[in-house]
Amino acid sequence: MSHAISTAVAPEGIDDDAVTAWFAVHVGAAHPPLTFSLLEAGHSNMTFVVTDTRRRRWVLRRPPLHTVLATAHDMGREHRAIAALHPEGFPVPRPLGLCTDPEVNGAPFYVMDYVDGLVVRDAGAAAALPQHTRRALSRSLVEVLAQLHSFDPDAVGLADHGRREGYVARQLRRWLRQVADAGTVEHPEIRDVHDHLAARVPEQGTTGIVHGDYRLDNCIVGGDGQVRAVLDWELCTLGDVLADVAILLTYWSEPGEESQALDDAPTAAEGFYSRAELLEAYAEASGRSLERIDFYLAWGAWRLACILIGVQARYLAGAMGDKAPLEGIESFAGRIDGLVARAQHHAARVP
Repeated sequence: MSHAISTAVAPEGIDDDAVTAWFAVHVGAAHPPLTFSLLEAGHSNMTFVVTDTRRRRWVLRRPPLHTVLATAHDMGREHRAIAALHPEGFPVPRPLGLCTDPEVNGAPFYVMDYVDGLVVRDAGAAAALPQHTRRALSRSLVEVLAQLHSFDPDAVGLADHGRREGYVARQLRRWLRQVADAGTVEHPEIRDVHDHLAARVPEQGTTGIVHGDYRLDNCIVGGDGQVRAVLDWELCTLGDVLADVAILLTYWSEPGEESQALDDAPTAAEGFYSRAELLEAYAEASGRSLERIDFYLAWGAWRLACILIGVQARYLAGAMGDKAPLEGIESFAGRIDGLVARAQHHAARVP
């Protein structure tokens, strides 16, 4: 992880004394006083690097400060997912403890090991990688995703981590409701795409562990292009694993594209797999058919548009803390419009 803002005073979202006392009980190796640094990136849960006097580092995750949409930002679910997957050899940080008592820090939080490496957030970070490393990273992302989807939820202790059937149909209902709850500008086209897809939901194939937000900048990678840790498990559940494939492709930009889901998208740099190569690699690694992928791509773009509407509302409400940049709010509108157009394009190809 990188780009932390060093500070001598605990940033908003951290009760220095109470969290330090919690560390003394649950992270015995920590030597106070502790310093807390808010990571710049992230539009949802807040992530802090915690450093002690011996320069050991950990990561603390907690919900946004003010507006928390219903069913979102569940620290217990996020902690439980990585606690189940870490012993299986899946690349996630080692979890160290979960605090569910909001009296300690104003909201639940959990702490995990700090994983050293690079988060490829933008084209600049991607350009620092050799082209052969970008291709290796593309392959690693697909292989790690296929590994996640290969786990039996029962066998790893996540049997009740979500309702197994009807995942996409529930997602359609959920994100439409989140848009309504956000209380922002009306988006009638969101309802139109929802209705089109809801009438055409394919029969769910393999039920597995779904990350729910799988993309390049939610991973820590090594200089060899291998994924060292998958982050941001707040949306993890059980369901249709092809949803994760669609999410990865929704964020994945190709060189020269005008409309991108991310500002300054890293995969727009030369050397990364194309979306077609990603699909081919996933089909090979997983052995799954992707013949219905247009439905999932339509859903993925629509879902991300709904998420960004909610993020925009939280920014406007000041829920991301006093360090959150506000100058990018207008860019959300353009990205939302582009995603809706992409959803409409793919939806039109679903019979």
